[in-house]
Amino acid sequence: MTRTIIGLSGNLDRPSKTRTLVQTAVATVASRFEAVGAVFDLADFGPSLGTARRVGDLEPPARAALDAVLAADALVVASPVYKGSYTGLFKHLIDLLDPQALLGKPVLLAATGGGDRHALVIEHQLRPLFGFFEAQTLPTGVYAADRDFAEGQPASAALHDRLARAVDQFSPFFERRAQPEVFVLSA
Repeated sequence: MTRTIIGLSGNLDRPSKTRTLVQTAVATVASRFEAVGAVFDLADFGPSLGTARRVGDLEPPARAALDAVLAADALVVASPVYKGSYTGLFKHLIDLLDPQALLGKPVLLAATGGGDRHALVIEHQLRPLFGFFEAQTLPTGVYAADRDFAEGQPASAALHDRLARAVDQFSPFFERRAQPEVFVLSA
């Protein structure tokens, strides 16, 4: 069974540090666990996202992107910090989801910002949001400040170490799913 890891970057800009961080995380997970990965950002959802009041209002490309996110075995989700929290359009996308859509799904949470003062956005904004959906957020969140990038790519040793720690925390989820179920019938 092929496992999937999908990244969701909560911004519209391309290129962006947030998308690059998500791409790096997804590529690392895909390599480590022999999974198939893909990354979406809000631009992939197109203009119908901003006007959608329910999932059924999304245009077909947006619905296909959302279906890929929901069908994934695991997620990497990140947002740039905007006024101390995740972006509004990112939250709008999450608001469209059924409350049980992410039940039990392992999620690596990440964020990017200009400096260290926004590092707690993962703990104070993203973790409670995904806790509402009963997703299994990994213990290690990955925050990256501008100084952690060089030429638009994750570059600092501390960032790479934290990302490696977070990726390793997918192990119980992928290893458990990779093993076939065995049923023992007793007489």
